[in-house]
Amino acid sequence: MGLRSTLTTMAASAAARRAAPVAATHGVRQFLSRSVEGFPGFPSAREVARKQLERTKDVDRAVSGVIEQHVRLAGGQGFLTNLGGWPLLPVTLPANIAGLAVLQVRMCAAIAYLRGYDILDTRVRAAALMSVLGHQEVEAGIRAGVLPGTPREVALGANTPDAAALDQVTAMVGQALVTRVGGKRATLMVTRRVPVLGGAVSAGVDAYSTYTVGRYADREFPTYTMIERA
Repeated sequence: MGLRSTLTTMAASAAARRAAPVAATHGVRQFLSRSVEGFPGFPSAREVARKQLERTKDVDRAVSGVIEQHVRLAGGQGFLTNLGGWPLLPVTLPANIAGLAVLQVRMCAAIAYLRGYDILDTRVRAAALMSVLGHQEVEAGIRAGVLPGTPREVALGANTPDAAALDQVTAMVGQALVTRVGGKRATLMVTRRVPVLGGAVSAGVDAYSTYTVGRYADREFPTYTMIERA
């Protein structure tokens, strides 16, 4: 399945979230798996991490490289998917949000891998997915009792989520992505009347969002017992 199919599935999952929570949660889990494991034309988190480590020969520099790489990719995909201007907004924006989420989840998983976490572990994957929410949304979710802990706590098993808790995590992230579609639509509607300006603004928003998520993941995945990278 290629990138187009993955984004289509993610957009469909967002719509399903309002009508069928169970189906939507399953859709987010599929999205999580593909974001981490990759698909044709989209290298896995492990591949991305290893290439940066081979290039820099240093874990912390490799983490910085992963973040910088995904900031560039986020800005590029945000610009391209929004270049058509406001008449195409209903079509391009959901794909843009889904595409951004795919990049950010892979980035967070790659950071976790570099720091020694097993990204095949369901808890680590859940932590990577939670990281996309950012500090404020995660803290709000913890206070509301929707999230079992911070990404760091979930990844390390300090607050080990059961199957129901993992469903809550995926459901919350899925709903957050749906909400972002509406929020970004409102923020960028004025600029969409000038197509190139709309693309430039979207590129900047997506790049900055990815940078903040990357820095959050950098803090939430401290160095852990190293796994075999061979």
